[in-house]
Amino acid sequence: MSFASTPRTNQPPRKRRGALAPTLVVLGVIVVAVLVLAQVWTEVLWYDELGFVDVLTTTWGARVVLFVLGFLVMALAVGASMRYGYASRPVYAPSTPEQASLDQYREAIEPLRRLVMIVGPVLLGLFAGAAASQRWGTVLLSMHAQHVGTSDPQYGIDLGFYMFTLPLLRFVVSFLMAVTVLAGIAALATQYLYGGVRIGGRGSDQPRTTKAARIQLAVIGAVLMVLVAASYWLDRYSILTKTAEKFDGAAYTDVHAVIPSKAILAGIALVVAVTFVVTAVRGNWRLPLIGIGLMVVAAIAVGGIYPAIVQRFQVQPNQQDAESEYIERNIAATRQAYGLTAVETTEYDAEVTVQQGQLREDAETTASVRLLDPQIVSPSFKQLEQVRTFYSFPDSLSVDRYEVDDQSRDTVIAARELDLAGLNAAQRNWTNDSTVYTHGFGVVAAFGNTTAAGGRPDFWESGIPSRGEMGDYEPRIYFGQDSPTYSIVGAPEGTTPWEFDYPDDASGGSVSNTFPTQDVSAGPSIGNPWNKLLYAIKFGSEQILFSDRVTTESQILYDRDPRERVEKVAPYLTLDGRVYPAVVEGKVVWIVDGYTTSNQYPYAASLTLESATVDSITQQSEVVEALQPKAVNYIRNSVKATVDAYDGTVTLYAWDDEDPVLKAWSEIYPASLHPVSEMSGALMSHVRYPEDLFKVQRSLLARYHVSDPKQFFTGNDFWAVPDDPTKPGSVPQPPYYLTLKMPDQDAAAFSLTSTFIPVGQNARNVLTGYLAVDADAGDTAGKPNEGYGTLRLLELPRDSTVPGPGQVNNNFTTDPDVAEMSTLLGRGGADIVRGNLLTLPVGGGLLYVQPVYLQAATGSASFPLLQRVLVAFGDEVGLAPTLDEALDQVFGGDSGVDTGETPPDETPPDETPPDEEPGEEPGDPEARADLENALQDANQAIQDGQAALAKGDFAAYGEAQARLDAAIKAALDAESRL
Repeated sequence: MSFASTPRTNQPPRKRRGALAPTLVVLGVIVVAVLVLAQVWTEVLWYDELGFVDVLTTTWGARVVLFVLGFLVMALAVGASMRYGYASRPVYAPSTPEQASLDQYREAIEPLRRLVMIVGPVLLGLFAGAAASQRWGTVLLSMHAQHVGTSDPQYGIDLGFYMFTLPLLRFVVSFLMAVTVLAGIAALATQYLYGGVRIGGRGSDQPRTTKAARIQLAVIGAVLMVLVAASYWLDRYSILTKTAEKFDGAAYTDVHAVIPSKAILAGIALVVAVTFVVTAVRGNWRLPLIGIGLMVVAAIAVGGIYPAIVQRFQVQPNQQDAESEYIERNIAATRQAYGLTAVETTEYDAEVTVQQGQLREDAETTASVRLLDPQIVSPSFKQLEQVRTFYSFPDSLSVDRYEVDDQSRDTVIAARELDLAGLNAAQRNWTNDSTVYTHGFGVVAAFGNTTAAGGRPDFWESGIPSRGEMGDYEPRIYFGQDSPTYSIVGAPEGTTPWEFDYPDDASGGSVSNTFPTQDVSAGPSIGNPWNKLLYAIKFGSEQILFSDRVTTESQILYDRDPRERVEKVAPYLTLDGRVYPAVVEGKVVWIVDGYTTSNQYPYAASLTLESATVDSITQQSEVVEALQPKAVNYIRNSVKATVDAYDGTVTLYAWDDEDPVLKAWSEIYPASLHPVSEMSGALMSHVRYPEDLFKVQRSLLARYHVSDPKQFFTGNDFWAVPDDPTKPGSVPQPPYYLTLKMPDQDAAAFSLTSTFIPVGQNARNVLTGYLAVDADAGDTAGKPNEGYGTLRLLELPRDSTVPGPGQVNNNFTTDPDVAEMSTLLGRGGADIVRGNLLTLPVGGGLLYVQPVYLQAATGSASFPLLQRVLVAFGDEVGLAPTLDEALDQVFGGDSGVDTGETPPDETPPDETPPDEEPGEEPGDPEARADLENALQDANQAIQDGQAALAKGDFAAYGEAQARLDAAIKAALDAESRL
């Protein structure tokens, strides 16, 4: 008998699985992958273009490895703890009211148990991995730890242990403690939920923990106690870098009470760990509980009360003597950590009385005084050299020195950069912003100690195309501080150029250029569809995909700020707040100073870089920044970097190859640094001592010029950096670059200078110290300056009566002649702007020089013109159209500087004109009227010139300048008759 199978007609037909959901998933994955690649792969292209791809791969590799390790350690520890707690749960939980309520919880979470045991550890692992990856620098430095060659004064251990190894040990111990605590919490929660741990039930004869739960929790407790012991032990070394109110580093109480107490507590923690092991074997929780209680009591008594008793009854009654040894350690370590060991200190009994010819021996310094204030004359550069509104200069210009006519001249210099905000609305579109206006053009340089007619800057390099003494150089500025977010450059050969170069009437209004991408590589190529897509996504510009101007020869330029480029290729550096341009061997390069830092130098004073480097310039400037808010106790100017303004090439020079931190980083990134021997003489001549390092050093020398520990303890000889009297509010005066000769020098040198006054709100504003550093690194022949970086400190007597900047500013403001002249100068509707107050140690005393500018009070095209110079020596004040005349006023008609013959119609300042009776108001009323008329004419000429310049009417501008010159001559003639 056979049976035939029949189809089942009572079941519904099987539904076909739709393709929509898988397709959407695949598309989503592709979109996410492309979005990620738009950020990741473009970074690879950028680094590869600069030749620093190894920096990216090393950094990313370290971060990925640490992320994976952190993730695995945390996730596996917590996951294993939860799974063991579940696997070892009792089969039959004790019947108690408490257990009945837990049964309800277990039933509620049972459907999600597996998910929780996976998701919980994974989430914790992700957080742990992210935290671990942030410590990539600590790990890499420890792997390449260096021998410093100096031992700490407490343990005699090489400082390399503190700077490289100790931070890693602390991180590992802290991380493992966090893992252990979280694993313990997970174990306790799981065991409690499933009955392995009971709370309450005192009358029951059943144990409160199962054997498995006891072993698990006891082992975790033992591991935690071992880690606590390790942390206490490491505290013994970390205490050498602690901060305190009077001085940093371990003090008397720390050495004699805290350090021993840490060792005792570490031993107690190990004993408690043993009690946990005993509990795991024998099942008695009493021993570890007693041990933890004893450890808490010991931490309070040994770690807290005992040090307090030592401090109160042994140290405080004799604190000055007790702390002397440790203050001496702090002074020595601070000076070493901040490069202050070789400060050349000179007692300087400054003169405050004036004599004729007093400056004769310092004529070279006086003749080099920089009258052009780089923080004030930026509007002058803009109005006189901007040419078009889409060009710009920074609000704070730079000071450098150049060989002009075989003579080194202090120079105020700026690059003429592109500013897209200067284009009018009709010009703003993607094509213009990204492919036409791509670069700035040329540099502008003016002598620092002279001015042109009318008080304008005396430019020795200017114009478009550039004209002057610089010689031929590549003027195009594709990389700068104000460059567009991105530009696309390059085109096939034979294509009509479309990149705007500069305006030129002879060429039909402008000259255009094409960046030679066939010969020069300045940015990643976007000549293929894949790169176009990635960069279109990265910058949110679909035009990159469809524009005909994006060709096979195109390159995209981005991350163009010099500081940003150096930060990316050298992530271990802290960069100086000022970046400055220099013309070197036919190219414009940006020079950037880089610092290596540490906060693990034993006994050295700790400070916040931001607080030490903020001043009146950083508070007002858009391009000069204070350093980041980072606490350090060691710093070195270890790297000098350059960024080519034309092709963006970044070059890093190992300036301080003895710095152990830089040695470690050079091993981490072995191909990124060049030796200083490869630096050309032309570049060396423009390298200068960095401002922020000098500000950090002066901040410390305000206290650490004191070498005697007992005097340091009293603090009665501490100094402060004076506030800038030319700016509102209490903000420190910036240091100034000057060419000067210090009393112990044979010749004048390019230097960076600052002053000190007594510390305290009610202290007198008198000078207590003057600091200068040789800022000239070398000459054009490549010969290094042996004195570079030498700090020279002049200490004035403690009863000094030399006026400080605040007093001098007050003397200038209240001087009757200055007040009268200010009134006369301001009658025409002009504002008087007083420039940087410079201080120079000349004539056996301190000379103050301040330029005075006149600027129209209204009008967007107004700019300052140097009209007068204020001078002070002691309490004597001079004001004149030129520095030489102002000096002669102060020094009785003869400052000792070669000023030429006195004009015959001038009356010596110490004589009364024969046609005037004593007691009568000097001067001729007619001359006063002529002076006022001349000043009004000058102000009108200034306004007319600025209006003409704004319209681009250079003929009218030239005519206005001629009237301005004539008015100034008339004013000077009238003033001489007063």
